[in-house]
Amino acid sequence: MNKDEKLLTTTVVGSHAIPGWFWTALNEIDKGNYASTDINEVYNDAVNIAILDQERAGIDIITDGEMRRSHFVQSFYKKMEGITQDPPLRLTGIEGYDSPTRYHTTGKVKIPKGLGIIEEFNYLKKQTNKPLKVTCPGPLTLTIHIRPEHGYKDRLELAWDFVDVINSELKELVKLGAEFIQIDEPSYAIIPGSDKDWIELYNACVKDVNAKIALHVCFGNFSSRPRGKRSYKWMFPELLNAKSEQLVLEFANREMSESNLWETFDIQKELCAGIVDVKSFYLESPEDVAERIRVLLKYVPPNKLSVSPDCGFFQLPRWITYLKLEALVKGTNIVKRELGII
Repeated sequence: MNKDEKLLTTTVVGSHAIPGWFWTALNEIDKGNYASTDINEVYNDAVNIAILDQERAGIDIITDGEMRRSHFVQSFYKKMEGITQDPPLRLTGIEGYDSPTRYHTTGKVKIPKGLGIIEEFNYLKKQTNKPLKVTCPGPLTLTIHIRPEHGYKDRLELAWDFVDVINSELKELVKLGAEFIQIDEPSYAIIPGSDKDWIELYNACVKDVNAKIALHVCFGNFSSRPRGKRSYKWMFPELLNAKSEQLVLEFANREMSESNLWETFDIQKELCAGIVDVKSFYLESPEDVAERIRVLLKYVPPNKLSVSPDCGFFQLPRWITYLKLEALVKGTNIVKRELGII
């Protein structure tokens, strides 16, 4: 292998598309028509398909597709004590950010059996020899559908109660062999508050976690629509205080806006740049992907740049997800050949 082949690595942000049969199985599970063995088989098969799609497309660093999770954070709420479900806000019309199930606190929130990420990783590492990335929602994002009512004065105080759980789970992941962990915090762009407070929260949850750490910040992707103001510039320079080796940011859906951030703020961290649009049915050609990488290379050296989709693929069908992954890899290889990397 050429020693430079690790330059411009391809990866994914986290979630993979849901196959049609999986939607059907989830409906049957909700109806109580599947028992525990059936359910385990369904989820294992879904993870296996996510792995297969990423491997066939040629992605360098893969995830388990977050196939055991529901609507990004909703499955984690089933593991929590001290919250209760609210009446739905809206049941008619198209799905939007006011559609997911909401909760409020009834006291101090506890997660006695953990978030389940350890179990996810234990399964994933036995199924593939590919380099892996483990993803975990950050403490602020875990609060996104919980209204602090009893036991907390505000959302920030609630988020701090998630820090120890996340930190202990991340440390256990490292003991089990995890070398690359990504913390997802789209809430930085969505929840009003202080970016300084958000970074303090993040730094506390990754304290003494001896792995490569990435911080993913996006603008939301429910029903392929953003929720936050689609600009990162206001987050800098505070975002540079995050104890992360890599920042994972979206560019494709924003027509490569703010590609010059690394030059503007003299950023030394790695950039994992989203250059495939997961909010669009437009299928990028390999040359589209290559063109976007060339834009970024004007500001970010190749040894600091890796590439991915903008966000997770949960909101896209599987068929186009796979084709977008193929285009990501083929387009990246075009630039690698131009640079003499392969």
